[in-house]
Order: sequence, then structure tokens, then C-alpha cells
Amino acid sequence: MTATAVEQPHVRRFRPLHGITGFIIRRILLGVLTLFFVSIIVFAATQALPGDAARAILGRTATPDSLRALREQLHLGEPVLQQYWHWLSGFLHGDLGNSLAAQQPVSEVLGKRLQNSVALVALAAIISTPLSIALGAYSAARRDRPFDHASGVVMLALAALPEFVIGIALVVLLGTTVFTVLPAVSIIPPDDSPWSHPKELVLPTLTLVIAVFTYTARIMRASMVEVLESDYVEMARLKGLPERRVVWRHAVPNAIAPTIQVTALNFAYLAGGIVVIEYVFGYAGIGSALVDGVHNRDVPVVQALAMLIAAVYVVLNVLADVLVILVSPRLRTSLQ
Repeated sequence: MTATAVEQPHVRRFRPLHGITGFIIRRILLGVLTLFFVSIIVFAATQALPGDAARAILGRTATPDSLRALREQLHLGEPVLQQYWHWLSGFLHGDLGNSLAAQQPVSEVLGKRLQNSVALVALAAIISTPLSIALGAYSAARRDRPFDHASGVVMLALAALPEFVIGIALVVLLGTTVFTVLPAVSIIPPDDSPWSHPKELVLPTLTLVIAVFTYTARIMRASMVEVLESDYVEMARLKGLPERRVVWRHAVPNAIAPTIQVTALNFAYLAGGIVVIEYVFGYAGIGSALVDGVHNRDVPVVQALAMLIAAVYVVLNVLADVLVILVSPRLRTSLQ
């Protein structure tokens, strides 16, 4: 019996995405999944608050009709899953709800405060990132010298201080007791841009810079020490290249990958840690809005801010992973 070749139909096999594009898609999908679980936690936490939310908002003098109307507005009479879906669908469509304290849309309540916080975080990021990279690289290039030991002790001491201690110390030093060159509080009128009040931005920005740059500088120094001891850096020195070119042309680009991840985490920390700084300086940002929302039991504002901070964490982590791949040839090659 002669065997005949039987043609098999062409079947396309599913092949997972590879390379940098596949990595980016997987990280984005993981970030979306993370935000979904965060939304469940945020909604469950606000629903688990003790007492009647409507009565806590309106007070003891509330009439039954006003309580009934507010419960309908908050969908408190619906099943929990239906309440969650109503809130999540509105959030996905850009409807953050109405502030129960201000009786205005949450987007209008948080718009100006978000602008103020973004200005503060942007200033701190622009100053702290190059400063920490330069300081870490300079310390590693002068390893075990007096500057390296002195900067290490100072950075370790600053890293151990809480943000509010740094802020209060700066207020005492530059705003009240020792010198009075800067305002002790950063009160910005609601209708003014934060950029039109540069003096009010100095102390909170300086506090944020001191609070975050030490971690990035120490990671940069450790990564630079490891790179400076590598074979290709030693080969560059044997070729007779100047030490400055070896450090800034060959060592820094290869040592900056771990620093990018730490910098992204610091930026994400600024999104949440700014609450304390804004409270210390009386700065009208999302931090003070979160404190007021919790105090007034303004559930839509608290939910919107919690999701906003979580989204900042997720986006910065995704960007950090992508940038690390792009700046690291070894990791980029492994994904291909």
C-alpha cells in the first residue's frame, strides 16, 4: 500500500507578542488590571465606612426627605454590585460625580488643585533628577575620598528624616526664626496660577527635593561603582581616554537604568506623599483636597483622588520599565 501525502489545512498558531512592542502591551494590560483591582478596593473601603453616609454628610438636623434624596443620589438603595458598576462606568466616561460638600462636579473642584500639585511635583522632579544623577556619579568617581564620605553621611541623614520634619526645619530656617527671606506658608489665591507666586513655591519644592533626591543619588552611586569596575570601562581607560569621558560617556549611560526605576518610584511617591507637604505649608493642592474630603466624608472626591494617585503609580511604573528597556542594550537584545 502506497502512502499518499495528505495536505493538512494551514492553521495559524497563536504566537504571543515578542520584542519591545509585546513587552509594552503586556505591561499596559497589567497596569489596567491593577487599576481594576484598585477600583474594587477603593469602592469597598468607602462603602465599609461605619454609619449612614447620608446622615453623616447632612448632619443630625437632616429631614427624612433630604436623607431620602441624598441616598438616591448616592445610589445607596441599590445592590452593591450595581452601585460599583454605576460608579465605575461613570468614571470610565469621565463622570467623577458631584462633590457632596461643594455641590459641584468633582472635576471642577479638583481642577485648580490638581494644577497646583502638578506644578509643585514638576518643579521637584526637574530639580531633583539631574541633581541626584550628577551627585551620585560624582561620588562614585571619587569613591572613598572625603567628598564621598561626607556626601554619604549627609544623604543618609536626610533620607532618615520625615518630610514634615524637613518642611518645619526649612520654615524655621528660612521663613520665621533665623531668616525671613521666604513666606512660611504657601497660600495661593484660587484664581491665580501657581507660577505667578514663585516665592510661595520655593519652600515646598525644596522640601520635596530634599525628601526624594537622596534615594536616587545613593542608587546612582552604587550602580556607578559597579559599572566603573566593569571590563569595558577598564578597556576604555587602557585605550587612553580621559577619565571624564570614561565616566560621563561610558559609565553613566550604563549605570542609569536602575536610577530610572527609582526615579519613577520617587515621582509616584510625590503624588501620594505630597499630602503631608501641602498640609504643612497650607498649599491648595490635591493633598489638602484629600484631607478635606475625608474630614467632610465627601466620598466622590476621596474616590476620585484615590484612583488618580493609583493611576499615577501605574503609569510611572510602566514608563520606567519601558525607559529601562530602551536605554539598556542588553535588556533590549534579550527581548528580541
